[in-house]
Amino acid sequence: MTRNSVGYDVTLEQSMADLKIKDGHIYKGIVAAVPDEPRACGCVQPPPIIDNVASYSTIENISIEKLTPEYKIGMENLVKTKTPPMKASELWRDKPAVLLCIRRPGCIMCRAEAHKLYAKKPIFDSLGIRLYAVLHEHIDAEVKDFWPRYWGGIVLLDKGMEFFKALGGGQLLKDKFISGFLFNSRARANYKRAKAMGMEQNFKGEGEIKGGLFIVGKGKSGIAYQSIERNFGDWAPLAEVVDIDARLQ
Repeated sequence: MTRNSVGYDVTLEQSMADLKIKDGHIYKGIVAAVPDEPRACGCVQPPPIIDNVASYSTIENISIEKLTPEYKIGMENLVKTKTPPMKASELWRDKPAVLLCIRRPGCIMCRAEAHKLYAKKPIFDSLGIRLYAVLHEHIDAEVKDFWPRYWGGIVLLDKGMEFFKALGGGQLLKDKFISGFLFNSRARANYKRAKAMGMEQNFKGEGEIKGGLFIVGKGKSGIAYQSIERNFGDWAPLAEVVDIDARLQ
């Protein structure tokens, strides 16, 4: 189910009703993406997005590496010793998890979304939800700029970009600066929104691979929610994310 119009509310409510779970339930899930704006008077077509959540089998065995711990006051800045790769399924083995897949940690819009989401950590803690940020490339200086200033939680590296491929149904969702930003009024509005928050930015790293957000139930129960960065800077609505997390209890 794709949220692509103002009429999505009824579908969302019906879908969230499916998330009232019993042991062994497999989530049907929701795919969320804001509407796309006409680009260059309709001459430029936006990249297509998927209608169904990724299957659990596409994410459970993804190899990830921990780049930062959960920040505590006075602690060392970064993990000094390289941690061995682990399977993604360990992240939600005993608790549900929110995974924020970040297009580029130096991007002002990505930083703004991460900051807004992590500011709600006390709520997620009360719901028993773990928070993770996922990067698809490791530039040490960029990680240091991003953590913990904009995101104080665990940062993971998905070197194979498998979470990002899952957001696109097996293929990376990509867009160009000219067609995806200059010709896209919604993306430009997203930039202005982030700029108004006073975030700093840089242009280091790969910035064309779209990100998004997953909510994964504990164990093997599946993906409950999947938000796609259809336009540069699209955020998963916080109220929506919290509401669905609350229904995983």
